[in-house]
Amino acid sequence: MRIVALAGGIGGARFLRGLKDVVSPEDEITVIGNTGDDIHLFGLKVCPDLDTVMYTLGGGIHEEQGWGRADETWSIKAEMKEYGVGPEWFGLGDRDFATHLVRSQMLTAGYSLSQVTEALCVRWQPGVRLLPMSDDRVETHVRITDADGTRAIHFQEYWVRLHAAVDAEAIIPVGADTAKPAPGVLEAIAAADVILLPPSNPVVSIGTILAVPGIRQAVSQASAPVVGLSPIIGGAPVRGMADKVLAAVGVEATADAVALNYGGRAAQRAGSDEGGAGRAAGLLDGWLVDTADQDAVAAVEAAGIRCRAVPLLMTDAEATAAMARAALELAEQVRV
Repeated sequence: MRIVALAGGIGGARFLRGLKDVVSPEDEITVIGNTGDDIHLFGLKVCPDLDTVMYTLGGGIHEEQGWGRADETWSIKAEMKEYGVGPEWFGLGDRDFATHLVRSQMLTAGYSLSQVTEALCVRWQPGVRLLPMSDDRVETHVRITDADGTRAIHFQEYWVRLHAAVDAEAIIPVGADTAKPAPGVLEAIAAADVILLPPSNPVVSIGTILAVPGIRQAVSQASAPVVGLSPIIGGAPVRGMADKVLAAVGVEATADAVALNYGGRAAQRAGSDEGGAGRAAGLLDGWLVDTADQDAVAAVEAAGIRCRAVPLLMTDAEATAAMARAALELAEQVRV
């Protein structure tokens, strides 16, 4: 079985670890990673989501944080502070710094981000094929209004420095409209037997991947069933600030509203106007919500999306594996 997952950082990476636990050794998993969180710091190209997937699946992640390296030290950060070089709000540990040095050296030498990611994975052996969504530069920015006026700032500044304390007025994936899917991305989607949307941020993670021309259409038109898992439980994100960015795109922070924002594929097959001119193509055949959101099932199914309520808190490896198994089972149930 060939499985494709569109994934952001912590939530996506942890779900993928559970997915690996339930598939057979001969199954193939391709992960299309979000690069909209990428940022240039200290002259280096930093790819937080790609690295979180790579470290998590490769056994090098800081488990408590969910990001960064285990057994990290911070000598370089301390020295940079002594030199007065910032930004201080974004910390890179010594081990993590090495990854960004290797990546930046290879990019400067002319290798593409896809080639660099493949090379980095040789060390980490994540057990999946990890593809950036694009080799082109895409960076998610957030429009805010604060004491300094209305302005757009990098998503990392919004989340790491401001802790999403200011309302997000708009989400702008800068460069996405002219970016091209990375080599292998569209081919993997077309050849997939199952496509999964893990419980990653639906706006700045999966939404940014889908903003690259060709990717949303490829998922919508794929022959494989498409199943997503809600990142919202009981009206709130499990972690992060999905509620803040959902508000910026006019979507309520509920399990059913997120599903309806992705849209269903059944209406398109029936020849309705959904996904027509001026409308985004629907994506979902199936949607998993948490048992706390059992009341959301009817609204999702009314939109032609098969919905099931199962436990969606990734409290441990067993619970995460059960989530992944439920997603694969639902994919089989909705397979056309």
